Order: sequence, then structure tokens, then C-alpha cells
Amino acid sequence: MISLIWAMDQHRVIGSENGMPWHLPNDLKFFKRVTSGSPVIMGRKTFESIGRPLPKRENIILTRDKDFKVDGCEIVHSWKELDPYFQRNEEVFIIGGAQLFEIALPQADRLYMSQIHESFDGDTFFPQFDLGDWRLIEEEEGVVDEKNEHEHTFYIFERK
Repeated sequence: MISLIWAMDQHRVIGSENGMPWHLPNDLKFFKRVTSGSPVIMGRKTFESIGRPLPKRENIILTRDKDFKVDGCEIVHSWKELDPYFQRNEEVFIIGGAQLFEIALPQADRLYMSQIHESFDGDTFFPQFDLGDWRLIEEEEGVVDEKNEHEHTFYIFERK
């Protein structure tokens, strides 16, 4: 199963200057809980924004740079090279960035979306998609507190 997981604001902003434009620990906990134990696939820029392999996950980086190497990560250079990961794992997570989401979205089986109910300045956006193609299977309101100041909701969708 190919799953996408991301957080976005109400205008589809997912990033700003190679980082997230908000601080939301609840979203990071949700991401960790959902993806731990599963492979995560990311683009090179997403990896560089994280700065290290994510623990308790197989880290796969998709990049056109044939010389790119990182200890603790597997490197692939085309979407086709990801087929073995899709075949041997129950669920594989696409974690960004925008270009990879655009490639993966038409083939995705499940979406894990953290919706932040505010607007942020950003330079990276999640691609347009039709929620009518998806069935909501879970919805959870995020807790707003002193550490999580932005209203947010976690959604899980499966393709109809």
C-alpha cells in the first residue's frame, strides 16, 4: 500500500524555505506514531530539511543526483526503482516533498493529512486533489495547548 503523509495549512502550504512554517509537536507525534516501523520515501530536499535518517524506519531517498550518498539511507534514482519496496512492505509512506507528492498521489491508496486551520506564508504546496476520490476513515481533532497553539485535525482517507 502506498500512503502519503503530510501537514498543510488551509491553502495547501506544506513548507517554507525548506522547513515547516509552524511548530506543532502534536503533528510530529502523529507522524512518528503512524510511520514508525515502516519504510519512508522522501526527496533529497526533504531529507536535507530533516538532516538525518528517521529512527525505527527504513529511509529511502529519491534523487536524480547519482553521486548523492547518505549513511543509514537507501538511495534510488527513479520511481520505478521503488517497486521492490512497494511489493515487499504492507505500507510504504511518501513523506515529501511537493514533487514526490505530485508523482505519488495518483498511485496512492491512503492519505494521512494533518490539516492546520490557519494560513501561513510558504513557498511549497501540496498538489491539488479531489477529496471526492477519497473516503474518510478516521478523523481526530488535535489538542490545542501551550505547546500546540494552532488548531488542527488529523484525517485518514482511503481511495474509493
